[in-house]
Parts: sequence; C-alpha cells; structure tokens
Amino acid sequence: MESIIVCHLGRMAYEPAWALQRRLQARLVRAKRQDPPEPIPHVLLLVEHPPVYTLGKSGDARHLLLSEAELAARGASFHRIDRGGDITFHGPGQLVGYPILDLDRFFTDIHRYLRELEEVVIRTCADEGLAAGRVEGRTGVWIGPDERGPERKICAMGIRCSRWVTMHGFAFNLNTDLRFFEAIVPCGIADRGVTSLAAELGRPVDEAAVRARLLAHLAERFEATLTLRAGAEARACLAAYLDEPVEATGPVPVAPPAT
Repeated sequence: MESIIVCHLGRMAYEPAWALQRRLQARLVRAKRQDPPEPIPHVLLLVEHPPVYTLGKSGDARHLLLSEAELAARGASFHRIDRGGDITFHGPGQLVGYPILDLDRFFTDIHRYLRELEEVVIRTCADEGLAAGRVEGRTGVWIGPDERGPERKICAMGIRCSRWVTMHGFAFNLNTDLRFFEAIVPCGIADRGVTSLAAELGRPVDEAAVRARLLAHLAERFEATLTLRAGAEARACLAAYLDEPVEATGPVPVAPPAT
C-alpha cells in the first residue's frame, strides 16, 4: 500500500504553491530515477488561494473577461500556467488539492487518474446528500441536469504529468463566492454554469468535515495510507522531504467580494 503525506497549508498565494508543486514533482522524479529507486512517499497539498484566475497552456486568454484594472479592483490576480485545460478561478471557500503522485506506483493511465479524482469528489458530494456525476467529454464533477437547470460544474480539474509524476489537481467549490466566475468563461465552456456545495444545499458547509470525508475517499480509491500534517508542522515535513526550506507564507488578505 502506498503512502501519501497530506500537507494542509491553509491559505496560500498561488505562485508559492505552484513553485512548491514543481519542487515536489522534481523530488519525486529524482527519487524514481535512482538505482535502485528511492521509496519516498507521495505528497498531497491542500490549500485555499486568495482570488486568482489561472489559464492552462492550451487555454484561450479571451476567456478572461476582465482588464488588468478590473482584476485589481476585485483583488484578484491572473497567471498563465503549465497544466492542461482552460481558465478557472481559485479563491476563498474552495478546497484545492494538488496531488504529487508517482503514477508508476499506482497505474500508468492519465484517463483513469482523472476518473479516480472525479470519483473521490462524487462520493464526497454524496456524503452531503448531493448527487454529482460526470459529463461525457468534459473533465470534472458536475451537478444536474435537474429541475434547477442544466449541468453545472462543482469541481474543476487540470493536471500536468512528467515521467508519470503528477502536479496540479482539483478545485472543489464548497462555500465559494460564485460571482467571481462571472468574469470568465469557466474552463472555456460557455453554455454551462458553475456551482458550489453551499449553493446546492442552500446553506454554508463545514469545510473541515468535507475535507476529512474527501481524504477518506481518496485513501480508499488509491488504496493508500494518509499521514496528515497541517500548518507549521506541514511546512517542516515538506522541508525535510525536499531537504531545503519551505517558506511560511503567513496570512493572505481576503479580497473584496466580486461585484
């Protein structure tokens, strides 16, 4: 059974989290290329970002509908990044997970990997009494169609893989301010909407409880043992893993709500 260190880092600016992923991915690649391979654990980073829009390498910049001045007025930033997929939003009230996994030690199938991540979120939604599923040809987790309308995405996904070691991952809307999504064409899909657990259930959700359920499903689907570290303990664990310092980012100011 594989071992995954889960590092809950709390609120973290996007760029340091992206750089940390790249360092962790490179560390796992180095470990697997040794002879014999170094059997180090996989890592899952859990974070919440201040408002930020990210555009995948194959995305269309026209799907961001704001100017630089309008972004600044909303307290949001924008980054072109190296994952697949188009544009999406990260922000407060969202559970963002970045699995840094060596798929050679699970299964070498990117399609299956994405389906397993989707299944983790689908089962977590079911725990909250919400029926979620997939849409043919569209990555991520969706609600509907139902009496409330057509399909709407509750969890976006986009990954990058190098030598079968993954980075980037999923963004699961829990108590997210959905008005931020009005500034983009989410994932480049103009004819479908975005939702959150809170919006679907009609009440705020307990983010810590949802996070715990998601981790339980992830451990089951990937047949892995999880070791949870949080805050300063998580940073110390990552510093030992990388054999180099991991900076504390400190609290990140909350941006004004979308208007």
